Amino acid sequence: MVLTNYTKEFKYNLKLASPVILGMLGHTFVSFVDNVMVGQLGAAELAAVSLGNSFIFIAMSLGIGFSTAITPLVAEADAEGDFSKGKSVFKHGLFLCTVLGVLLFLMTVAAKPLMYVMNQPEEVVELAIPYLDLVAFSLVPLIVFQAFKQFSDGLSLTKYPMYATIVANVLNVAINYVLIFGKFGFPEMGIVGAAVGTLVSRFVMLFYLWWLLAKREKSRKFVTHIKFFKLKTQALKKLTNLGLPSAMQMFFEVAIFTAAIWLSGTLGKNAQAANQIALNLSSMTFMVAMGLSVAAMIRVGNQKGLKDFKALKRIAESIFLVGFIFAVVFALVFVIFHETLPHLYVDLDDPVNAVDTIEVVKIAATLLLAAAIFQITDSLQVITLGALRGLQDVYIPTLITFIAYWLIGFPVSYFLGKADAYGSLGIWLGLLAGLSSAAILLYFRFNYLTRKLIAQKHQQA
Repeated sequence: MVLTNYTKEFKYNLKLASPVILGMLGHTFVSFVDNVMVGQLGAAELAAVSLGNSFIFIAMSLGIGFSTAITPLVAEADAEGDFSKGKSVFKHGLFLCTVLGVLLFLMTVAAKPLMYVMNQPEEVVELAIPYLDLVAFSLVPLIVFQAFKQFSDGLSLTKYPMYATIVANVLNVAINYVLIFGKFGFPEMGIVGAAVGTLVSRFVMLFYLWWLLAKREKSRKFVTHIKFFKLKTQALKKLTNLGLPSAMQMFFEVAIFTAAIWLSGTLGKNAQAANQIALNLSSMTFMVAMGLSVAAMIRVGNQKGLKDFKALKRIAESIFLVGFIFAVVFALVFVIFHETLPHLYVDLDDPVNAVDTIEVVKIAATLLLAAAIFQITDSLQVITLGALRGLQDVYIPTLITFIAYWLIGFPVSYFLGKADAYGSLGIWLGLLAGLSSAAILLYFRFNYLTRKLIAQKHQQA
């Protein structure tokens, strides 16, 4: 192996991934700001946002996972120079994402009564219900936005979703500030104010991205004059066959993190608040890996269209290497600052909640050490999954993610996460087991497929 064969791809890979990373970090930064602002209200409010978002994350995972089917198909059509194929993929993907967004909103609202039977603190549930109502409705513009985003990524126009996300984030932070705390004459709405900010900003984000794409020559013809209801069964079927397994892959991963939130709730509001802090911080670093995963999906999709499988394997492995480097850096940051970072989320000068605050910080600091360890495997599994989506290989990876997270990871979280075992740390040890298993199995799958494709092409030559 000559290292320069991989490092020479770093510049273009990062150029492609950087806008995606910044856009995704923007989403997570808003969540960070939400948590910091809400955390000033108390541990119960922070735990309520965590509980409400646990339902939203499950719905989002299905919608976002489904929408990823659009990117490799558009990337393949772009490499082939086939406009009609690309527009068909986008139109049918937009229709399916719109329908899915409405269904996910209705399902999330219908699931609210589950909060009362999940052994969660009562005061946390009462705070979470009104928050969930508004944020659930924001799923509709979010999933439609994802259709536009995945299409834009497929054309390698990754900076436009980033611009839309930045605008939405700035707006969200401003609305949160005035409505959570009642500034500038606005009513003090607490965590419901945070939900209003999320809802408004997601509608703005959607329409701003459409406007940006409608202005750009490369994308204008795709996003204008769309015959929305003139659909072909075959195109819908192809997107669904790719999208549903992709949705389930993301669902299996997000669901185990959601299970961690619920399991933490059984340990009390302080454990749940600490879990939210560690989860929010590790989500930020995960967004870098997610951005690289999108770059892997685009570049593998392009090379698949060109049928250059040797370059495909080399380029994907170069992205794995970039992800590994970032993951090591993040792991070191978490280890060095594990006791300091939780302080960002709590009010250390609040005498009323002082005892709770100290416990929240202590638990969160321990969880960050576990998060530091799984940075590397978490990064590898999501980037490899992106490469496999670029190959349009979805069924076996879906089975792998189910086995890794629910037959390996969740049982460890459940048994080690009991109060008389390791508590919150035990829950996160299960996450570590699941992510590590997924990383190993997915990499074996990618290596097997690419070697097979290279061998087949060699035989045909």
